[in-house]
Amino acid sequence: MLGIVDRYVLREVTKVFLAIVLTLALIVASMLLLRTFEEVNVGALSVTLVFRFLGYQLVRDASSLLPPAFFLAALVTLSRLARDSELIAMHACGLGPSRTYRALLLLAVPVAALTAWFALVLQPWAATGIQDIRMQQKEQAAQIAGLQPGRFYVEEEGDVVVYIGAIDRHRSLGDVFLLDRRGGTNRMVVSEGGVHRLEEGSGDHLVTLTSGHRFDGNPGEADFMIGDFDAYEIRIRAKERAARARGKRSTVPTSELRVAADLADRVEFEHRLAAPLAIFTLAVLAIPLVAVSPRQSSTGRLALAFLAYFSFFNLQRLAEGWLEDGITPLWLTSQWYQLLILVVVYLALLPDSLWARRVFGRWRRAPR
Repeated sequence: MLGIVDRYVLREVTKVFLAIVLTLALIVASMLLLRTFEEVNVGALSVTLVFRFLGYQLVRDASSLLPPAFFLAALVTLSRLARDSELIAMHACGLGPSRTYRALLLLAVPVAALTAWFALVLQPWAATGIQDIRMQQKEQAAQIAGLQPGRFYVEEEGDVVVYIGAIDRHRSLGDVFLLDRRGGTNRMVVSEGGVHRLEEGSGDHLVTLTSGHRFDGNPGEADFMIGDFDAYEIRIRAKERAARARGKRSTVPTSELRVAADLADRVEFEHRLAAPLAIFTLAVLAIPLVAVSPRQSSTGRLALAFLAYFSFFNLQRLAEGWLEDGITPLWLTSQWYQLLILVVVYLALLPDSLWARRVFGRWRRAPR
């Protein structure tokens, strides 16, 4: 059962953590929204997909926001407790650093579980959604923005031939000729106009023609059908859209990466594991970086905290690059930088620790 001090530390860190996460999410959302509006402005993204695209991006980046937010929350909360002499009071009551470690690690467990859910499950799902939207927009741009009047367009390996006589500024089609040879029967359609759209779910192209004539039958056969129509719709299947959407490793499900033999897949898998593991590493790292007494100088510890923070995520990219290039062995994995940062920080703070001062004091008082 948790004690009063444990619940107090957990409550204070949780409040700061939620405030930092909300602040970082708003900042990231603002930056992504501006970037998304730029894509809309240049015609690379449809207006109707803005918030869906933004949501995918926020879900994809959530796992990279939680570890630094937790680290900052721990530093801010413990610094405030030290400034108000609450840490000294805790130590005077026999509640040493081990109780602070326990409280932080208890909070780190659910935060790490949430981070793992974002990194291992939701991140590839969101990356797939972003890739799907981009592929849809590219296909739509190729089919609409690239269309020119007076030209023939051949689709589905020559089974569908489309001729467009005119295109207005609203991208409506005029004087359309269409020959569809799929299914063993020739269908020739002549229309005064039409419109084109991309189906969101499947990525198929739908061409709707209006006020035209249809001729069904094969040359040399007497079985012909001739008719008029007010609206005629033809579907052109997307070309390997699903395969292309999964072209990036960030879109591959974690369950597939875990059993993959390719080295790059293993690096991607360990990259996703790094975020939840970083929660525990940063929790252990934050405690010694806070000066217990307000009389102690916190400038050096603060500088060491910023250095450790930036080194942590820079070394992550370096470690993953070295593993993918074969510089480091497979047994070392790409997580060695977390242990290295812990060792370096604790060694840097060792001369200022109470245990070290006692050892040096006894050594100086020892008879020679």
